[in-house]
Amino acid sequence: MTDIDRTFTPIDQTTWPRREVFYYFTKLMPTGFSLTVDLDITAILQWTRAHHVSFNASYLYLVSRILTQHPEMRIGRLNDQLGTFDVLHPSYTVLHADHTMANLWTAYDPDFTVFHQRYQDDLAQYGDQAQLMPKPPLSPNLFTIGSLPWVHFTNYTPLPLTSLNTFFPIFQAGKFAQDAQGAWQLPLSITIHHAVADGYHVSALFNDLQAAFTQPDVYLS
Repeated sequence: MTDIDRTFTPIDQTTWPRREVFYYFTKLMPTGFSLTVDLDITAILQWTRAHHVSFNASYLYLVSRILTQHPEMRIGRLNDQLGTFDVLHPSYTVLHADHTMANLWTAYDPDFTVFHQRYQDDLAQYGDQAQLMPKPPLSPNLFTIGSLPWVHFTNYTPLPLTSLNTFFPIFQAGKFAQDAQGAWQLPLSITIHHAVADGYHVSALFNDLQAAFTQPDVYLS
């Protein structure tokens, strides 16, 4: 049985520096925002091909790993208590042959080799099952991350029709495209609740992701 890290540290809102901002964006003016950037994936694309590993698994892993460096992105609720999880585990979709989809998730591990094997095992066990959620969501700290590999978009914003009881970021990647200099670009969208993160935090996250995509030997070996 895979160990699932659910470590959770409650936030003391009486001393939390963000308490006024959190209150404003949850009670007075509930707000979220979305931002899409192109990331240079030339190095990691070459690395995954040379090492015969899944690019999608690498993408899921790197986003999950970089999230461990950004506590504001890991704020959630557990039993109505606001707090920060140590890690978030990626929840993603797979497409069936009949174009229906299923939602899977894989437990994050800081060792890429371990995570990659878990990802392959999850696909083998659950990927072909004709259910929307064949793998039970056993952890409260799952974040949504997906891919839309058929189109290179400049903006992607999920629009829930009801309020979501989550502060975790939502990620969506698009189709690779080669720029005029021959570099491969990946559009990546993040949607986040403004109560927990501002433009500064999202910019820092994207900068760290770009650094990881540029140095696969450091992050994946």
